Amino acid sequence: MIPMLHDRRMTSLPVATSTMVRKKSLLIVCPYPFDVAPSQRLKFEQYFAAFKEDGWSIEFEPFMSPRFWSIVYSPGRLLEKAWLCLVGYVRRWLLLSRVSQYHTVYVHLWATPFGPPFYERLLRKLARRLIYDIDDLVYIRNDSSFTHPLVGFLKGRQKPIYLMKVADHVITCTPYLDEFVRQRNPHTTDISSTVDLDRYHLTSLSVRSPLTIGWSGSLSTSRYFYLLAPVLRRLRHNHNFRLLVMGDDSVRIEGLEIEAVAWSENLEMPTLQRFDIGVYPLPDEEWVYGKSGLKAIQYMALGIPTVAAAIGTNFRVIEHEQSGLLARTEDDWYRALDSLLSDPDLRTRLGQGGRDKVEKVYSVQANAMNYLKILNAQPGDHDFS
Repeated sequence: MIPMLHDRRMTSLPVATSTMVRKKSLLIVCPYPFDVAPSQRLKFEQYFAAFKEDGWSIEFEPFMSPRFWSIVYSPGRLLEKAWLCLVGYVRRWLLLSRVSQYHTVYVHLWATPFGPPFYERLLRKLARRLIYDIDDLVYIRNDSSFTHPLVGFLKGRQKPIYLMKVADHVITCTPYLDEFVRQRNPHTTDISSTVDLDRYHLTSLSVRSPLTIGWSGSLSTSRYFYLLAPVLRRLRHNHNFRLLVMGDDSVRIEGLEIEAVAWSENLEMPTLQRFDIGVYPLPDEEWVYGKSGLKAIQYMALGIPTVAAAIGTNFRVIEHEQSGLLARTEDDWYRALDSLLSDPDLRTRLGQGGRDKVEKVYSVQANAMNYLKILNAQPGDHDFS
């Protein structure tokens, strides 16, 4: 017997069980369990309270169970992963019998992970209204080192393309991605990843010595931190500072002492609050143009002065020398970090400037209405500016 793998943390959400369509019933079809993946918890998941307050009932249907999520990036265990993937597929097929009961189906990234968009075609046929939420350039190949080559080959790259074409509305997260989608569907809204200001409080200016330069990411993005190795070694000649990395506890750089910790929900905020300067390095590659600048936004929300790569969406997230610093070359990075390590007034000014920018543009409080306009749109409504 195949177990039903419900996410227990979502049991407080009202579930649409009636065979009749309820006016404001929302089915969320997404890859990951609740409150674990940044692409979900720092996008639409944060708005569930606003959706419920507006009268929407929500059923949350992830493909992965919590168990699957806990091992998906671990090496080996292929048989267990294959079994849990099969369970996910069975649950998806059973879900089809209920899709037509909902006013709106909200798909994030993909409904099923492998092969052509066969399941997605059925979902579109059964859904009365379909909203597609795409984060990152998931339609191009960017398999991490934690992905088996066969898995990478089998991934359904055409699923996002199909969904963006047939959706009633598409939610994107960067100008580059929005432009790509608009060539296939004119009905889009660009909503960045955001943070909840009720959780992200402005931190006071640190008086610690030495100061801490911090980076936050994941196992699959920690390779970006290594881009700063030459700069950090140069800085070490003139400054005494700590390095704190969150998201990959295996990070090591020869010649540098680094405190590296794994990400956990309980440790995320306390760890970020230890940063005196936040860094967000990125390579110049197409995949990066789909990133919404989330890590920079998190630093800025806490009032942490931020240095980010001068690329992609970072140009709209950070106004250079007002809400943070942008760096393109190794010398740019060195000068930016050298200035912040040396000048407490600059750290205070840029930290406050970053916080102000997040409050106005990149907070849940500033964007809740954008989501509700899309959910509450009537047939034919597409202008949500």
